[in-house]
Amino acid sequence: MLFAVTFSDKPGKQALRARKLCAHIKWLDRHSSDILVAGSLRHNLRENAVGGLWIVDLPDKSSVESLLKTDPFWTAGLRESYEILHWSKAFEDRRAAV
Repeated sequence: MLFAVTFSDKPGKQALRARKLCAHIKWLDRHSSDILVAGSLRHNLRENAVGGLWIVDLPDKSSVESLLKTDPFWTAGLRESYEILHWSKAFEDRRAAV
């Protein structure tokens, strides 16, 4: 099943984000078969990230939640909250390179 996961970061944690970014990227790469797309969210392009967005392909929400709780951004305490939503992809046969 496909899920969209949104994250909000704790305010004032940019230094923590910077310290854990390399570990987070490596972790995402190790889980690329489950996390199809991932990236930071910003209010404006040149501002600091305020959270993130993933598209995940796993059997159920509990699997998504278990996985995200092993992310270095989560274990380090960067994330304030998350939301896991079922994603119904339009044009099921299309793949998009982002």
